[in-house]
Amino acid sequence: MFRAFEKPLIMGILNVTPDSFSDGGKYSTVEAAVAQVEKMLADGADIIDIGGESTRPGSDPVPASDQIRRVVPVIEAIKGLSAKLLISIDTTLAEVAGAAIGAGADMINDVSGGTGDAKMLTLAARRDVPIVLMHSQGTPKTMQDNPYYDEVVGEVVAVLRERVEAALAAGIKKERIIVDPGIGFGKRRQDNIDLLAHLDAFVGLGFPVLLGTSRKRFMGSLCHVEEPAELVTATAVTTALGVMAGVKLFRVHDVKENRQAADVAWAIRQSRKSSH
Repeated sequence: MFRAFEKPLIMGILNVTPDSFSDGGKYSTVEAAVAQVEKMLADGADIIDIGGESTRPGSDPVPASDQIRRVVPVIEAIKGLSAKLLISIDTTLAEVAGAAIGAGADMINDVSGGTGDAKMLTLAARRDVPIVLMHSQGTPKTMQDNPYYDEVVGEVVAVLRERVEAALAAGIKKERIIVDPGIGFGKRRQDNIDLLAHLDAFVGLGFPVLLGTSRKRFMGSLCHVEEPAELVTATAVTTALGVMAGVKLFRVHDVKENRQAADVAWAIRQSRKSSH
């Protein structure tokens, strides 16, 4: 679905949660969620990533039944909004992913890389849907409790390679696998910067790469900004850099601005390729 290197895809974030770090509680009704999806589609989103559990640092896990109650009505409500719309379910639980796919979701975004639920990889294989395998050190509850790496890029690449092998062993087709270095998930500020400086190492794994930097705290510390919603420009900069490195998918809160950044960077990248 995402293997041919075509124009980068923008994945709009829809948190139907009361406690997400940047937009918790804003889209907890179906009506509010649908209105936000319509806006993101108009702004150029290709994929909508729906999550019923916050994965902000320090957050507690949410039972599968609560996640399903939050996400399924929204998936059912937005499924018919656009023939081109792809819906992603953001969860680490196979039960939630299965219910979401049953309601119309097209892919799975698993921040645990398939380690949070032993049934997740076999579910993705059985349902034959794309799955994002993200790197995280620890769980959202504990991941920012003194994370440490000797050499972050090499270590994250190695873990993602191992998760890819696990996915293939579970029967997931190669063309259904997407990798994500997990910016901000069990990473220090310099770790995040190092990962962004070496995105080519993840592209080099041979799978589409998803990048999720949107409004994250490490950029706020660089820009001396505390309010996440004020980090739109900083996020768009990382999107442009990601396009130039070969990243295919960008998970963002602010679709319009990142669509523009991706489109301009894509035109520059294409010109660079055609001039050689």
